[in-house]
Amino acid sequence: METRARQKRIPGRQDKLEVGEETDETEPTASGHANAEGEIGLEKILAELREFRKENNEKLAGIKEDLNSMNKRIEEAEDRITEAEEQIQQTGEVLIELLKIQTQLENKIIDQEGRSRRDNIRIYGVPENSENGSSTIEFIEKLLKDGLDLDPSTELHIQRAHRALAPKPSDIARPRSIVVKFLSFKMKEDILGKVWRKGGLTWNNTRITCDHDYPPDVLKKRKEYAQAKKVLKEKKFRFQTPYPAKLRVFYEGETVLYNSAEEATKDMKARGLQVELIRPQQTPLERLQRRTWTTKRGRISPGQSAPDYVERLKSFRRK
Repeated sequence: METRARQKRIPGRQDKLEVGEETDETEPTASGHANAEGEIGLEKILAELREFRKENNEKLAGIKEDLNSMNKRIEEAEDRITEAEEQIQQTGEVLIELLKIQTQLENKIIDQEGRSRRDNIRIYGVPENSENGSSTIEFIEKLLKDGLDLDPSTELHIQRAHRALAPKPSDIARPRSIVVKFLSFKMKEDILGKVWRKGGLTWNNTRITCDHDYPPDVLKKRKEYAQAKKVLKEKKFRFQTPYPAKLRVFYEGETVLYNSAEEATKDMKARGLQVELIRPQQTPLERLQRRTWTTKRGRISPGQSAPDYVERLKSFRRK
């Protein structure tokens, strides 16, 4: 009875309860649908992860195969580089030996050429065309006899005389030298000594000088002393130029023999003489001998023994 009375006193409560009851009845149905959809989504995610892992495994397998292939190629390249380095080293050592032999042969040829010129003198300063109207031999005989006050009947025994084998210079250029070959080495030395003692010759108010007929290579090296000899003359130091290309200087209280212009100018500069240092060009052999390989431990010269050099190269291989 009371329940009915309460329902009558609160007429809207039943509606609300009825609505709530309906709402409570629908909640289990919505939760079931959500669980079903969640299970489907999770299975889909797991399937995608399995597919992604499979793809990654396939890609990683391909990368691993590529790395193995690259490693093999790198090892092959290292082996070939090692062989090339060993071959380069051996080639350098053989080249050094060949250059040494070449230098020895060149020195022998220069020596032979110098010996073939021992009977010659070279006359400098004679104007071009001065010997016109007579043979060069007759002109040189008259020049020497008149300049040295020799007896006209003296036999100089000149075998051959001619201008230097070079293009004829212009009128304002320096005239070509004259090469004179004597039949007798003694006669050649006597004539050259008389010219030097007299301080040269004079012909038509032209100063004439004479010297040995040196090979071109020797003459080039002797010309390197030009600056040093000029300074020595200014300081009034006596000097000599021994064959092939040396310089002997008579300082006060000592005599010094220099084997090269570089050595001479360096010592003269240390003695306080105003002279520029001469630095000759390096020969191919010197350039090759000074060429080195740079490593972390220092420099390795091409002249080192092959086994030691090979072991050093192997230490740089990739582990």
